[in-house]
Amino acid sequence: MATENIVLLTLALLVDLSIQQQKDPLQDFCRRFGQQTAVIDRNLYIDGGLVNYNPLTQNPRNYSNPNLLYADLDVNNNGMPQEYDNLTKPADAPDVSGGVLWADTVNKMLYLYGGEFTQGSPQSFSGWAYDAIYNRWNIIKADPSQGQIQRASYGGGIAVQDGATGYYYGGWLSNASVPGWGSNRPMALSSFLEYDMLQNTWSNSSGPDSTGRAEGVMVYIPASDRGMLVYFGGVQTPYTNNTIIGQDMDDILLYDIGNDKWYFQKATGQIPENRRRFCAGVTWAQDLSSYNIYLYGGLAATAGNAFDDVYILSLPSFTWIKWYPTTPGADYPHHSMTCNVIDGAQMIIMGGTFPNSTACDIPTNYGMHNLDLGQQNSQKAKWFIFRPNITTYQVPSAIISAIGGSATGGASVRAPSHGFDNPDLQTYFQRTYLPPARSPTRAIPTSTSASSSSASSKSNSTSVGAIVGAVIGGVVGALLIAGIIYYCVSSRKRKKRNTAAKEQQEMAMKPDSVDVAMGP
Repeated sequence: MATENIVLLTLALLVDLSIQQQKDPLQDFCRRFGQQTAVIDRNLYIDGGLVNYNPLTQNPRNYSNPNLLYADLDVNNNGMPQEYDNLTKPADAPDVSGGVLWADTVNKMLYLYGGEFTQGSPQSFSGWAYDAIYNRWNIIKADPSQGQIQRASYGGGIAVQDGATGYYYGGWLSNASVPGWGSNRPMALSSFLEYDMLQNTWSNSSGPDSTGRAEGVMVYIPASDRGMLVYFGGVQTPYTNNTIIGQDMDDILLYDIGNDKWYFQKATGQIPENRRRFCAGVTWAQDLSSYNIYLYGGLAATAGNAFDDVYILSLPSFTWIKWYPTTPGADYPHHSMTCNVIDGAQMIIMGGTFPNSTACDIPTNYGMHNLDLGQQNSQKAKWFIFRPNITTYQVPSAIISAIGGSATGGASVRAPSHGFDNPDLQTYFQRTYLPPARSPTRAIPTSTSASSSSASSKSNSTSVGAIVGAVIGGVVGALLIAGIIYYCVSSRKRKKRNTAAKEQQEMAMKPDSVDVAMGP
């Protein structure tokens, strides 16, 4: 019987592999969820996760995504950044869901930690890094400090640039992430990991208490002496038993980096329902008088319901504000998406899986949606097309109504309504942190654009001279042919582009459909 099971499993894996090889990650796209994302320069990198192929009725399985893709923030595709799939990823690099990509934006490196394996048995933990300049994955030589590190999944992960440090709080250990875990129940961790990207060293310390937590979110704010980490949401397993309960959304955990100390703070206001597998991103007023965390969607903590809403947690008043929707209407609840704040002004929400719908998630834009965090558009819309030239944040009226001030800052409410739960927090939130500039530790070429080099010198060793010669020769002939073709079809193409642009702008005002690029 065991032999038959092995044979059946092997056949199933071969079938899955065959289907994966036949599908194009962009042309056949239907849904993406559980992925890891990070931004370096003007590229949003997308690694791993699970995918569904179009049409969903014929491809109901969740397939592991073996690709590393990226979206060029400066190339428009129907109101969203254009996505590409021409980056390399070796077969032995982990394809996981629920991990984190720590970005070293100065050295142009991505470090992959954590995650679950959907296909096959989990690999033993080893560090992997992606070089965004040379389009190359590398196994990181293990440091002795790595010896006790295990691969966790769906914890709170964030990279802090001034120290080139990756942080990871909580998460699950299970048979999908740890070899030899067997039939043991998944365990939520109470530990706190730090990874020094420059020194390749790890430290594993205790978190704020002995309670295991997972599936929440952690963000960084430039408060106190060296910045603070803010964690909230998800589920927890109390130390006394294995019961999984929701982490109340008014319980906010804070880690002060400079003083290496954890704090708890109660929030008030329009508190969201308990949830997990949501995503969030943070931005702040120009004068740092408020730090505003935007939360989207998620799955109910202990039930099967999901959410299609946006809440804002404004610090240091610790006030929750419901931002979307403000009126009843059709919704499309989903979870397991990622949020990336771009230039502090917009937040790209990528992917998610829809438990109550069989529709695909905007195949033309590969499941990307955009929040205009300051509503800096002529319609004052919250969901709007992505615009790469918006590089500053304006505090929206909903936050100003709650904490005072103006679009540029000047918040008058800078403490919780019932006071800080620890007097240290009052002191820390009176200070702001300006991170010092950090120099790269390796030579950085002038151009580091993935879109401009991934198809040439990044992935092959062809000489630059040979490429230039071939290009020049080809261009001369191509220009003669292109001139004739252009004369014949340019008028038709202009008409089609104008029609498509008009339709896309009309769609931007309809955030009530799963097939709308700007809406949820």
